[in-house]
Amino acid sequence: MSMFCYQCQEAAKGKGCSVKGVCGKSEEVAKLQDLLIYTVKGISEIVVKGELEAKELGEVNHEVLRSLFMTITNANFDGDAFVKEIKKMTVLRNQLRDMVDAANKKNNPGFFQKLLGLKKEQTGKKINVSALHDAARFETATKAEMLKKAANVGILATKNEDVRSLRELITYGVKGLAAYAEHALNLGKEDLSLYGFIYEAMAATLDDALSADDLVALTLKTGQFGVTAMALLDGANTGKYGNPEITEVNIGVKKNPAILISGHDLTDLEQLLEQTKGTGVDVYTHSEMLPAHYYPAFKKYDNFVGNYGNAWWKQLEEFESFNGPILFTTNCIVPPKSDEVRGRIFTTGASGHPGCTHIEADGSGKKDFSKVIEMAKRLKAPTEIETGKIVGGFAHEQVFALADKVVDAVKSGAIKKFFVMAGCDGRMKSRDYYTEFAQKLPQDTVILTAGCAKYRYNKLDLGDIGGIPRVLDAGQCNDSYSLALIALKLKEVFELNDINELPIAYNIAWYEQKAVIVLLALLHLGVKNIHLGPTLPAFLSANVANVLIDTFGIGGIDSVDADMAMFLGA
Repeated sequence: MSMFCYQCQEAAKGKGCSVKGVCGKSEEVAKLQDLLIYTVKGISEIVVKGELEAKELGEVNHEVLRSLFMTITNANFDGDAFVKEIKKMTVLRNQLRDMVDAANKKNNPGFFQKLLGLKKEQTGKKINVSALHDAARFETATKAEMLKKAANVGILATKNEDVRSLRELITYGVKGLAAYAEHALNLGKEDLSLYGFIYEAMAATLDDALSADDLVALTLKTGQFGVTAMALLDGANTGKYGNPEITEVNIGVKKNPAILISGHDLTDLEQLLEQTKGTGVDVYTHSEMLPAHYYPAFKKYDNFVGNYGNAWWKQLEEFESFNGPILFTTNCIVPPKSDEVRGRIFTTGASGHPGCTHIEADGSGKKDFSKVIEMAKRLKAPTEIETGKIVGGFAHEQVFALADKVVDAVKSGAIKKFFVMAGCDGRMKSRDYYTEFAQKLPQDTVILTAGCAKYRYNKLDLGDIGGIPRVLDAGQCNDSYSLALIALKLKEVFELNDINELPIAYNIAWYEQKAVIVLLALLHLGVKNIHLGPTLPAFLSANVANVLIDTFGIGGIDSVDADMAMFLGA
């Protein structure tokens, strides 16, 4: 079986990539990702059937997060990294399996207890190893064997289209959840219930006894834990770096050599800023790292000077003109076309690309960015591509501080409607829709945004309403949680019974799996009539799509004028 992937919005022909990923990943990498996910499912079955407790599993929990994160679209293109991770996860899986097998538990080496951080008394429930799913038992030693095995365990191995659709929807939601949980973990925060749910959900995707109704229920439960993950990360970010505040961010350049940091991980940014202090090297954010400027803790760094460029998909041209090194902390990597740019890209965490230097953390989570800094000193300063400033920092606490002003504007009719236009940006020409939509919105409307979708309109001069900017940027994709809190606060203030009674419309752009968990989280919170674009997910079968449409009012997009009339009741 050749590769098949349809986890992102750019799935070839709206159906799926079967030769090479539109994202740029090779068939080899796609298959290795499939096998890594299959291995995680096997681990999950052992944990669930062996009745192991997440609180006793130590580093196993953390490695599961990493494995899931590595397979997110545009995160990691390094086949060797996946081979290494599959080997590591297979060893952990086998040790877990042996531990819960009564016949082998007495022979577990003390080394294994230490490796996993397990307590001596953790032995689990006796299980019949031979009755476990193949995902918990298969063995591969070489890359060739891995690729051969992967050909039979990918997405299309599930023959029933509706079951396949629901299993993938759950899996993609779990991938997004794992990404947010790992960011929180990097800040020293974790919620054991998230690990327990990940094991439950991934094991369930192996269970042929589960009906479509069972999987629908699990899909909604995925949204519930998505809220938990985003709340955990929000608390971790704000607890360490303070609540985001209204901030003007420079989009021009200075004359110093510089480093461009992309992705989402704030701990990586903090370490980079600490290590560049006093070196004469400036630091600029790119794409989803832009909202870091809104946090008070980062404003003390004089060399944290601005944002360079736009959303992730424009990096091919923007990395050329930046001139200095680029540090990827997570997705979204576009495979570079030139060796010169590839030689300036560094990766860390779950990200990776062949030919790029990868920086690992030590045992305490510290990373040495000295190679990045030394390279920056040897290279030219960034070439200016634009000038001016953009405003952001409208996360929940900042908007709560403006609540009276916002409520008065709504009551007076100055603000007639809010439009949530959060989510992801992408390469498709059809995404110009979102720029045109923002431009055509009436002057008595306000856009609430988070994620890189904002780059379609955050540099437009859309004005303000009584001092309230018409584009309120809450931050990264995970900060869609802020938008949900803002909606719930408005519901409380206006004393409404249903969040859907608010004058809020949802016109969301999506691209990858973190957007999937945000969508499922919104559904769990009771939000209905969400419109997704520029296309509905290819992984939704007709029947599953109909369930979402009938139950939650999920819809696609049409022309700007038609949608404007629909949203505004014209």
